[in-house]
Amino acid sequence: MTETSLSPDLRANSSDDTNGQLGDFAGAQRLERRLLIALSGGVLLAVSWIGQLLGAHTLVSEIPASIGAIILVIPLLSGAWGEIKKGKPSSDALASLAVVAALSAGMYLAAGFLALFLWMANLILSRTAWGAQRAIRDLVDLTPGMARIIEGDAEREAPLKEVAIGMIVRVRPGENLPADGVIISGNSDINQASLTGEAVPVEAQNGTEVYAGTTNLTGQIDVKVTAVAAETTIGKVESLIREAESTRTQKQELIEQLASYYFSIVVMVAAVVWFFTSRNADEAIRGAAAVRAITVLVVTCPGGLLIAHPTAMVAAFAAAARLGIMIKHTMTLEAAAGVDTVIMDKTGTLTTGKFAVSRLAPAEGVEGASLLQAAADAEQHSNHPLAKSILETAIQANITPGNVEKYEEVHGRGVIAHADGADIYAGRGAWLETLNDAISSQVTIVSEKIEGMSSVHLMRGTEYLGAVGLEDKLRPHAAEAVENMRRNGVRRVAIFTGDRLDVAKRVAQSVGVDSIEAECLPEEKHDELKYLISRGHSTLVVGDGINDGPILATADVGVAMGLSGSDIATNSAGVALMNDDLRNIPFLISLARKTKSVIAQNIGASLLLAIIGLALAATGNINIWVTPFYYALGYVVVIANSLRLIRFGEEFTSVVESQRRMEESRVAKPVRQIATS
Repeated sequence: MTETSLSPDLRANSSDDTNGQLGDFAGAQRLERRLLIALSGGVLLAVSWIGQLLGAHTLVSEIPASIGAIILVIPLLSGAWGEIKKGKPSSDALASLAVVAALSAGMYLAAGFLALFLWMANLILSRTAWGAQRAIRDLVDLTPGMARIIEGDAEREAPLKEVAIGMIVRVRPGENLPADGVIISGNSDINQASLTGEAVPVEAQNGTEVYAGTTNLTGQIDVKVTAVAAETTIGKVESLIREAESTRTQKQELIEQLASYYFSIVVMVAAVVWFFTSRNADEAIRGAAAVRAITVLVVTCPGGLLIAHPTAMVAAFAAAARLGIMIKHTMTLEAAAGVDTVIMDKTGTLTTGKFAVSRLAPAEGVEGASLLQAAADAEQHSNHPLAKSILETAIQANITPGNVEKYEEVHGRGVIAHADGADIYAGRGAWLETLNDAISSQVTIVSEKIEGMSSVHLMRGTEYLGAVGLEDKLRPHAAEAVENMRRNGVRRVAIFTGDRLDVAKRVAQSVGVDSIEAECLPEEKHDELKYLISRGHSTLVVGDGINDGPILATADVGVAMGLSGSDIATNSAGVALMNDDLRNIPFLISLARKTKSVIAQNIGASLLLAIIGLALAATGNINIWVTPFYYALGYVVVIANSLRLIRFGEEFTSVVESQRRMEESRVAKPVRQIATS
């Protein structure tokens, strides 16, 4: 946990930690050393206390107490000075003031024990707060410290820091992968649950991409390294969580600003309590008044208030990470709580993006084989999913793509292949019509034959050849995800797609969305999104492609389809899904709203405890020896309440696993034959 994510009390215990992170081993060692110091001070206090019980001379009993109190108050003073330098006096400042006041009043033993209890409470609570970061430490531990590097025919073990991109590493069954890479030899089942949340292992073979921190289950594999250390997928996940922890939101800054005002109010209240209690009283009563004022300072320390927000956020990140939902910033999670409009891309998001050629619709006088040959010639250099599906179908039909002298891609419309004899145009029918008005009637006739399918229309020179119809499989549970979004308060779900309207309608009817924006260029999607935002809608956009980058970055919450999405989409979005289960979208919204509720509960509980403590202290109904435990109670309540979020979603996870097992038991349906019309 970073320094900015902790209360001043906890920060005092980690102020010199490298990068301010309590999770480091160095931080743990420092805490242990400070525990020894606390015990040393405690021994001196015990000597003083025993001396008093045995009736020892006042100097003999008070000197150890005063030394012990000074030893123990120094860490509190250090934390208080840090708060004062920042102009934000808070918990440490109040606690230090209480101990110094007790020392000034000659209450050496009371001051010493007060400092001891306060410091011990902070040390214990610092360790308790680590529980919210267990997901981060687990991620770090998933990557092994050693790797087997293959050099020629030799194999050697080396520290992970020696592994570089391009090297080949060998991973045996039962071992975790040391780096991201591509399998070049061997077959195995890979457990990727640490990244994707998917319990079912992935079958991996030559050419399969694999990731650091995942577990090789069944066979030995050789992997060519493509990313190491912080550049691996799991390294980026860790850095995302670290970054999210250190991000300060307006709400957190407001809480800390209120805490600084709170300090002044508490000091003023303590002074008022002391003034009215000690006025016109004898020395004994004035001593009791001082005790009351000191008690007020301790029980009203706002430590619980200061950690109300960061502890809930860290717990929420851990809960999301367990399901393969990586959140980049705390602002993103806060924004997700207010989402009322969800916009989803179609291809690769609501659908799998894995197209299959379902129908060849040649124009009059054109053979189906000629149409498929032209499509293969035009699309052979394209990375578009439709192009890849066409090439796969052509290869299965024993069609070899012809030579193409030059290849040109027309953004958002199609491609031009400059081939022998004549140029081949492949893309939208509307685009071909703009190039040759004479083919409009033919395009209309062909389009009717492949209505509801994604299509690639072909033209060689000025001759219209027809179209290839492809169908994209809807993602499992897409309709369920949309329904759950509505249950979570989303009022509008829309599809923004560059595909044809009739194709988008088919998907929209299947999943039950409210509106469709079809045949959109990237800039048109962006303009439509900005219009919705200008009308006061809080938007969440889900996408996976390069053309989704602008709207993912503009939306209040951008969600990229993780491992299967493009780098641009993932970098533009505030959230990355490490698996393709759309049910994680409504879960994210639900988690965000639950987190918002927990933060409100934390703030309410902290203020309520402070008010109750103030009332008890001002009326003398709480003993000064009890105040450190009351002080710690605020931390315990906030941390315990926040940690509930780590377990949030277990019911969701169990339902998902149950459905997955049912799906695996089903018999696969036969592949449909391609129709030619």
